[in-house]
Amino acid sequence: MERKPYSAGAVKFSFWFMEFRKTVQLLSEGKSFADIKKLNEETNIYGAPTKLRAQQIYSTVTARIKTFSFNQAVDDRPYKANQNYDIGLRVLTPWYEGGTDDGTLRLLSGQGKEVLVVLPNDDAFLTEMRAYLKIERFLRKNTSVQLAKYETIKEAKRVEMRERNGNAKLYLTEALKEATIYVNGDVLHTSGKEVTSRINEAIGRLVQTVYHKLSYIDAAMGEADIRKMFKTSNQLSLALGDTGESNVHALDDVLQFVAGNSRMHMKTSMKTIKDRFMKAPYGFVEDDIHWLVARLFKRGDLSFTVNGESVNLNNRSEEEIIGYITKKQFVDKLLTEVRVRVPENQKKAVRTVMKELFKVAPPADDEDTIMKNFQHYCENRITEIERLEPKYENYAYPGKELLEKGKKRLSALVQIQAPLEFFKTVFDEQDDLMDFGEDYEPIRDFFGSEQLTIFTRALDMLNIYEDSKTYIVDAELEDVVAKMRTIVRMAKPYKEIPKLPELREKFMNCYMRILEEQAEPVKDSINQDRNRVFEVLNTKSYKDAKFNRYLELFKEIMDGAEHCNNVSTLRSYADKAEALKLRLLNEMNAEDIRLMQEAAAKAEAERKRQEEEAKKRGETVKPEEKVAEPHPVYKVRTTKNVSIKTVAKTASWRLESKEDVDKYLAALRENLLKEMDEDTIVNIEL
Repeated sequence: MERKPYSAGAVKFSFWFMEFRKTVQLLSEGKSFADIKKLNEETNIYGAPTKLRAQQIYSTVTARIKTFSFNQAVDDRPYKANQNYDIGLRVLTPWYEGGTDDGTLRLLSGQGKEVLVVLPNDDAFLTEMRAYLKIERFLRKNTSVQLAKYETIKEAKRVEMRERNGNAKLYLTEALKEATIYVNGDVLHTSGKEVTSRINEAIGRLVQTVYHKLSYIDAAMGEADIRKMFKTSNQLSLALGDTGESNVHALDDVLQFVAGNSRMHMKTSMKTIKDRFMKAPYGFVEDDIHWLVARLFKRGDLSFTVNGESVNLNNRSEEEIIGYITKKQFVDKLLTEVRVRVPENQKKAVRTVMKELFKVAPPADDEDTIMKNFQHYCENRITEIERLEPKYENYAYPGKELLEKGKKRLSALVQIQAPLEFFKTVFDEQDDLMDFGEDYEPIRDFFGSEQLTIFTRALDMLNIYEDSKTYIVDAELEDVVAKMRTIVRMAKPYKEIPKLPELREKFMNCYMRILEEQAEPVKDSINQDRNRVFEVLNTKSYKDAKFNRYLELFKEIMDGAEHCNNVSTLRSYADKAEALKLRLLNEMNAEDIRLMQEAAAKAEAERKRQEEEAKKRGETVKPEEKVAEPHPVYKVRTTKNVSIKTVAKTASWRLESKEDVDKYLAALRENLLKEMDEDTIVNIEL
């Protein structure tokens, strides 16, 4: 077959009407749809220019033939029960009791949407049929077999019945050839005499008249075309020679039908659409309607609701939406209504925001795709923000509040499902969204550059100062700190961050100078406390056992003070040394008491031993002859080491008169007396 260029409207009505009649004729000859399909593939019965075109013609024509069932009747008697089709075929016999004049028959065929086959006024076939039926009834009766020659009579009747049946068929065939056929209020005039051809011609004309909008389907579409459509954008894909979108008039009628219901605040179910457009004057098949509804939805003309929930490409997958359209289980659940279009100024605003906020342009023009892409980029931006949030847990980096507001705003946009609400929200908030996009970039760059390290170091320095500021009085350092604070507390400090390294250097110089000044008295205090401990230790018998440990404890404190970079922490080392001094002095006092108690116990044990030995020798030990007088019993008194600060209850005295001196001394005397008791020696450490 020669390939010819053709448009997307593969099967035009002017072409497939002739193929329709051809297919009907083949069916009337006893061929099945499978036979016709095979014949089409082998012999190209439709004369199509390509194999693909031949397959499209066959699919379209057979699909429509299957929908064109028609009522069948003889005179006023229906041939089958439960017939309720848009068109019909009625055979009028000579025994028809209604009007048979030409005018009546023309009117009846036009108003009744029927093909009338009016047989000639010759009832020979009816007479033969009646005789045939009488014989058949006779043969069915259980007549007594005792009648003479019964079997002979019965066989003769069977022969007669067959003759009558043959005659009836012959007479009927001849009558049909001579029959007058009325269709669409007119007499059918054809050159052919074959009955089947004439009736098919009449039905074809009736179909053309009753289903006069069937021509609105100029391209056969199926589920595969729906899937392909959902994979592409809404831009028209025109084939060679095409002048526009396929099935445009059918799309318009479906849209107008749904729009009429929408104006009455009614939603239209898929079942209602099928009931409307599968009947006259359309005669569309299910595949047509599925594609039409899908196209209107994809184009943005219709909106869907399933079980009370709005359905769109943002909250349902393409497969789910195709299932709603094509599956029978959703024929009552899928409700449609005309979609209120988003104003062009709002669509333009969303495109602008998308470009400024995410640095991308929408790849398509339809509302659902723009909304879907916008929300996708919102989700990506939210993920980026969530990755930055943990960095704010330990440091007061800039932009935290801005990120929180931006995340909240983007999250709200992601939750919106209705396109109208989405576009209006973005339109109303476009200035805030674009401001966020402008402010977000420096924050993202901040965390991905050296600025983060510089800023972190500056915050560390300020934290050290904040912890030590109570002990620092230095105008130069305070000026540097003020400048650093001004920068780190800015909402947008990114242009000022390059100044921080120099300020940090000045801070370090000032702070180290102050640290060195503060370190001298601390180290001197540590040395004094250490010397005091070793002064006492050197008088003890156990000094060698404790010397190294005591030395190591004070060395640890001294090392901490020498390497400390925090004034507040540095001052605490003096307190640590004093506390260690008191602890070690108390430890030595406890050791002294323990040794004294051990010595007393040993002396008492020696005295008792000597008395026992004297008794064994039979000697009487007189008091004046005792080897060793028992030591007098002494009370063991404990030594309590107390810091002067603890007793004085204050860190300083303010003296303005002699009375102040007496007042402080009296308070000191009272506190000292409280520390003393009969068995305690109080050692005041100054």
